[in-house]
Amino acid sequence: MYYANVSQQLPHTSRVIEVTGNGKVMATPNYVQIQIEVQTRGKNVQEAQQENAIIMNRVIQSLLALHIPRENIQTAFYTISPVYDYEDGKQIFKDYEVTNAITVKVTDTSQIGEIIDTAVKNGANRISSIQFNIDNVDAYYQQALSLALQNAQMKAKTIAETMHLPLQPQPIEIVEELEKAPVLYRSMTMVDSKISTPIEQGQIAINATVRVKFQY
Repeated sequence: MYYANVSQQLPHTSRVIEVTGNGKVMATPNYVQIQIEVQTRGKNVQEAQQENAIIMNRVIQSLLALHIPRENIQTAFYTISPVYDYEDGKQIFKDYEVTNAITVKVTDTSQIGEIIDTAVKNGANRISSIQFNIDNVDAYYQQALSLALQNAQMKAKTIAETMHLPLQPQPIEIVEELEKAPVLYRSMTMVDSKISTPIEQGQIAINATVRVKFQY
């Protein structure tokens, strides 16, 4: 039997360094969204609804008096639910609960404490969320993304220099790890107080993460 003399070559193995780069930019919020709720209860659902409507209208008018534009006030949800007690394993009807929630967008963050105090003074009995946000978050994210790429390059360079590897300067693959939009969030239930409510806005961290592959 005849065998051809065929030269064999080992397949080229691609040698790759994969690193994760992280970047972070801190930004000051330029607006806040406050969720204000009015909860009322009654044996009669219509009476609970009517009481709730009167109080919420009073809350809204008080916010308009603080020069909050009407278009910045929006209904978040409205619910009517029966409330039950349980005795000896039996469900016993207690009353109806009506909840009307509005979201208020505030562009002057120095007003936050005054807005909360005014809403509570006029009948609001729950502040369910305070969310600090940034209008131009994408611009900050682009900065964080640039820092993440620089961080990845530095990591790859450090590994290559430490291991004496001939690293190629241009990456062969870049994968952006998407994250949720950054939000600084607070939640609280309000009680009436003669002291102005202190709210500290702090700063928001905008993060970016990339996975980068380099050949050597």
